[in-house]
Amino acid sequence: MGNSFSKLVCYMSLASSLLLPPIYASAADGMAMLQKDCVSCHNISGPVAQTLKEAFAKKGPDLSYAGNKYRQEWLVSWLQKPARIRPAGMYYGDHIKPGPKRDEIDTSTLTDHVALSRDDASAVAAELMKLKPHDDLIAREKIEPGTISRDAGEMNFDKFWGCMACHLIEPDYGGLSGPELYTAAKRLQPEFMASFIRNPQAWEPKTWMPNKGASEGAIQKFVRYFDTLSKESANAK
Repeated sequence: MGNSFSKLVCYMSLASSLLLPPIYASAADGMAMLQKDCVSCHNISGPVAQTLKEAFAKKGPDLSYAGNKYRQEWLVSWLQKPARIRPAGMYYGDHIKPGPKRDEIDTSTLTDHVALSRDDASAVAAELMKLKPHDDLIAREKIEPGTISRDAGEMNFDKFWGCMACHLIEPDYGGLSGPELYTAAKRLQPEFMASFIRNPQAWEPKTWMPNKGASEGAIQKFVRYFDTLSKESANAK
């Protein structure tokens, strides 16, 4: 009786292990993956680029402050199904060619980001969210509740500040040298958006993003506008 019962328990345990979903990778595995597969393109330990030579050499965005910047749920989703955020890569000049009307992106020079499994994406995202060297900058920001219409937001963004020269506000509409912004509110923490607009060089001294000297009111409008863009079905990702 005892042996039969033990065998039954063993069989049931084996069957359960085959039916259960895979267990998420450990945090240690996430850091191991970052160290093994990501550091060739991304800086995860800091400091950020301090010279133009270092800035031009970047292959991917700096991740040393990822925990201050990104939303964890977005990271997990994006790492499983990567979509290009910078249409012309990290440095626009390396990935363009002359076109009939204007410069065009030379897609043959761009490399697609590797896709991770759900478990690996979760583990990597969890590690990235621990990287928070600028909690001080984030703590200074206060996002006021409010909304802005698409038209009013676009007028502020484009006509008043000229930001569409560098950024897409919907697929195929806007500039190509900076990251697209129609998914910004889904991928970025609102306090980070406000802080980076306020003083880009506080985050990255050699970023291409200029400090426009935006007022508090203008910064709040930008953050609300990005939220409006992210809710449009045409921009869903």
